[in-house]
Amino acid sequence: MERNLMKGNEALAEAAIRAGCKCFFGYPITPQTELAAYMAKRMHKAGGVFLQAESEVAAINMVLGAASTGVRAMTSSSSPGISLKSEGVSYIAGSDLPAVIINVERGGPGLGGIQPSQADYWQATKALGHGDFQLLVYAPASVQEMVDYVVKAFDRADKYRMPAMILADGLLGQMMEPVSFPEINPDAYDKSGWATNGHKNSREHHIVNSLYLQPDALEKSIVDRYKKYEIIKETETEAESYLTDDCDILLCAFGATARVVKSAVNTAREQGIKAGLFRPKTLWPFPVKEINEAAKTAKCLLSVEMSMGQMVDDIKLAINCSKPVHFFGRTGGVIPTPDEVLAEIKKLGGAK
Repeated sequence: MERNLMKGNEALAEAAIRAGCKCFFGYPITPQTELAAYMAKRMHKAGGVFLQAESEVAAINMVLGAASTGVRAMTSSSSPGISLKSEGVSYIAGSDLPAVIINVERGGPGLGGIQPSQADYWQATKALGHGDFQLLVYAPASVQEMVDYVVKAFDRADKYRMPAMILADGLLGQMMEPVSFPEINPDAYDKSGWATNGHKNSREHHIVNSLYLQPDALEKSIVDRYKKYEIIKETETEAESYLTDDCDILLCAFGATARVVKSAVNTAREQGIKAGLFRPKTLWPFPVKEINEAAKTAKCLLSVEMSMGQMVDDIKLAINCSKPVHFFGRTGGVIPTPDEVLAEIKKLGGAK
């Protein structure tokens, strides 16, 4: 399979085009801008539509409109822009529409900075919009995984008729790595039963809507949606376990931070410290069964993040608080180093 050296943001865009994305609506913001710029160059040639909206709010509502017709639609932004899109994401979820949202995170809160961050974990997994809903959240750790998960995000969004997010960061968006693009079937799911793409008197009108004036009807729609979420939690979790079979200390990290942690784990092993790495690839649903298997020999767990510890509570809940869960992180755009992580491992009793 042919491999190409590509920047993360551009690989995300190319993967989306190859996955059958026909409509991209976005707005420039660092460190995501190269993705939108690549789409501006390529979408028309690929038979799609690129439109730089007048705002992030406009962009996500254009995604809603395009998705309602059954085409694959996407938007991308960085942290403050995702906040502005949150109302529209809720509308998409409430309308049971498939769409892909990419967040190449930067430091916050507020305008913050343009350096990498993972401080949008809570937003993505707990509160990306008002109301009772979830969206699929994938956390790639390499440029190749960004390609693979864009393809999967479109596929699963179509399968379950719900929004899916790629939660990346400025480090992954800006780095260059060799990638290959998988074979893709963008027409795997029949959308004729709900898409608003014209009926020509041959069928009843399809109505895409998130407004329910009767509370019983709204409650039923939400309960039905949550039944689907339970299926997703059973079937769609993904994670990597590295050197966990005999670990005394289990380090938990996602995305780019997991690469730093893996280096620290390798050094710890060389020094006789039984450390292992658990990396959730799906942040929602969180891989509960997988982390319990990875932690079976561990005496304690250490969550390493580019935030103030937003994943810690999910780890505690996943293992039912059966073991101590510690935290080490850097925030504001500062990337933790392998030496810092190794020092934390040693503080937890691994020093020789």
